[in-house]
Amino acid sequence: MIERPEECRLVLVGMRGWKTSDLYDMMERHRLVEGIVVTGYVPARDLAPLYSGAAVFAFPSLYEGFGLPVLEAMQCGCPVITSNVSSLPEVAGDACILVDPRDSQSLAAAIDRALASPSLRRAMSRKGMARAREFSWERSARLLMGYIHSVTTERET
Repeated sequence: MIERPEECRLVLVGMRGWKTSDLYDMMERHRLVEGIVVTGYVPARDLAPLYSGAAVFAFPSLYEGFGLPVLEAMQCGCPVITSNVSSLPEVAGDACILVDPRDSQSLAAAIDRALASPSLRRAMSRKGMARAREFSWERSARLLMGYIHSVTTERET
């Protein structure tokens, strides 16, 4: 785990797409591109090393159906800062720092707070890995089967 914030670089992962042109235009205008690593699309098999090597994973999403990137990062022991909206608080539990994704100041403050405190990042890493263990495909299938059974039992009576 990275101990000193000055060792950190911002890494933007993902394809350019929906509503990202303003971000890239701003980065060019303010000459921020040299200090930022832009990976573009990264295959799923290559995400774990990125999560594992990150000091913190910031995921300020406005809408998520589930929040798989947050869960993947927690599984890798990466401290997570994510949105306090949509399904993300349910996935994050108390293992992540939650912020309003529309408030860039609170996001920046949360990142600064995490980068400034190795002990906070270690605690978030431990809590995140424990939280991630609560999710599995097998558990999801059992819950779904239990729900289906309860619905079909109700209809039979």
